[in-house]
Amino acid sequence: MTIYMNNGTHAKTISANSFKTLANLWPYMWPSDQPKLKRNFILAVIVLVLSKIILIFVPYLFELSTNALNRKLEASLWLEETILGSFMLILAYNLARILQIALNQLRDVLFASVGQYAVRKLAYRTFIHMHKLSLGFHLERRTGGLSRIIERGTKGIEAIVRYTILNSAPTILECTISTFVIWFSYGWLYLSIVSVTIGLYVSFTIIASNWRLSIRRDMNAADTEANTRAIDSLLNFETVKYFSNEAIEALRFDSSMKRYENSATQIWVSLGWLNFGQAIIFSLGTLVLMLLSAYEIIHQKKTLGDFVFINALLIQLSFPLNFIGSIYREIKQGLADLEEMFDLLEIPPEICDKSDGKHLKISGASIGFDKVSFSYESGRSILKNITFEVPPGKKVAIVGPSGEGKSTISRLLFRFYDVQSGSVMIDHQDVRDVTQTSLRKAIGIVPQDTVLFNDTIAYNIRYGRLNANDQEVHNAANLAKISEFIESLPSGYNTMVGERGLKLSGGEKQRIAIARTILKSPPLLILDEATSALDSKTEQEIQRALDMVSHGRTTLIIAHRLSTIIHVDEILVLKSGQFIERGTHLELLNKKGFYASMWKRQLEATQVKEKLRAIDHGDQL
Repeated sequence: MTIYMNNGTHAKTISANSFKTLANLWPYMWPSDQPKLKRNFILAVIVLVLSKIILIFVPYLFELSTNALNRKLEASLWLEETILGSFMLILAYNLARILQIALNQLRDVLFASVGQYAVRKLAYRTFIHMHKLSLGFHLERRTGGLSRIIERGTKGIEAIVRYTILNSAPTILECTISTFVIWFSYGWLYLSIVSVTIGLYVSFTIIASNWRLSIRRDMNAADTEANTRAIDSLLNFETVKYFSNEAIEALRFDSSMKRYENSATQIWVSLGWLNFGQAIIFSLGTLVLMLLSAYEIIHQKKTLGDFVFINALLIQLSFPLNFIGSIYREIKQGLADLEEMFDLLEIPPEICDKSDGKHLKISGASIGFDKVSFSYESGRSILKNITFEVPPGKKVAIVGPSGEGKSTISRLLFRFYDVQSGSVMIDHQDVRDVTQTSLRKAIGIVPQDTVLFNDTIAYNIRYGRLNANDQEVHNAANLAKISEFIESLPSGYNTMVGERGLKLSGGEKQRIAIARTILKSPPLLILDEATSALDSKTEQEIQRALDMVSHGRTTLIIAHRLSTIIHVDEILVLKSGQFIERGTHLELLNKKGFYASMWKRQLEATQVKEKLRAIDHGDQL
């Protein structure tokens, strides 16, 4: 992709790909399954042509009115029928202007449904596509950047519709008809002057607009930088206060705003030069035509109406030509934004269902990893030829140091990634052979880092099963030991949790995640550090709830606190991408190996905490 480049290559790339981008957009503007929109499109084009034909008749009527009045003055004949004829011409002139404006508005109305349909369908397709892309894709990119692609792409469609179809096409059509009329009525000399004037006008506008585009890019970059620094500083408000760095933050913000100030000033200066240059070119062209027309009137080759017609036609042309700079800029930017959106749509999903993929069939819900090796990037292995099984209804825990690949196992089970070798199976069905939807419906997870939607508590719990009723939501909250807290809130279950759930504590978010999984009621359960954000008392309560929920379900536990897994059926110790120990809690303690040393360290840490708590309690007494 070259759309981020700010040099001459950028402009060439956009120009070269413009036709491809418009070709990609065309199916949305001419949808095969929407005959009403096709009809609106055709009618809008017809109305567009009619409005421009009528627009050319407006100066003709002005000319006829002028000539009629001029003849009366010359002959001093104020006969009733000639007065009536003049009034009718004046009336026709104004009616034509009104009709032309009405047709323009009708054209915009007809195109509105076509353009907005294209905006909605393309945005919907992009949104669906982004959810199909792999977890790896999203981890490597900023979510804000992806949302901006959709935002800019949809605005790009509107820009293409508004400026290409509603502005550029009418302007080109009007210029074409006008030059033809001038050639037919006044000859090649008038045509040459008009053509040279329009050619110089458009060329100057494009050159100046390209110059202004580079300035605007600098201004936008400065604006983005200033906005980013302001938000970053405010989000880290406490940190700024801790180190008394308010002045530094203000200076960093002001440096970005100074750059913005300079660019914004240049934008206004360049706009002044653009408008002044356009005015000079058009005025010189108008001057030459008016002098030529006046010369021919003096020599009785043309009438006064011809002089008025030429002037009116040029004034009429000046209005759309005045917007060529903004039209050119918006079309160019719209094509760039659309190209960026279509480039995103061309990124193939890494994880796809097979053409003959079947729905996962659950009988006992066993989990099996057979000689699985996996790495996120070449040269850095995460899992190395691991094999294990979780029998139906049993609980197996995986423990080990941080960063050794424990959570990777759950991601492979959900098929967020495909293994490089080996196979991941559920009930002896390879997860690559079944549909992703049926696979993920069968698995519930309580993740280590719970992120909630910026919605109500009820919505976030009900997300586990969207058709659940209120009573089922309340029951799930009760099992997760959070119902009492929710009911103590002024808005209860309708309480908004804030962006990413920031209005709640870590433990409260974790319990909502547990309630959500309880409501889903899946045959397979993954607990990924499910109680890591809870205090000891709450952890014990939640652990009892989890034991009850996981009873009879195949459960894979990724644990940090070893005290939560002492009763599981098997414990696997993962280190350096391999299982170095496996067995029950007592068996592993008796081996006095790596697991036993982990248990000893955690036990000592717990004892220290209890002593400190006892001392603190004694001081308070």
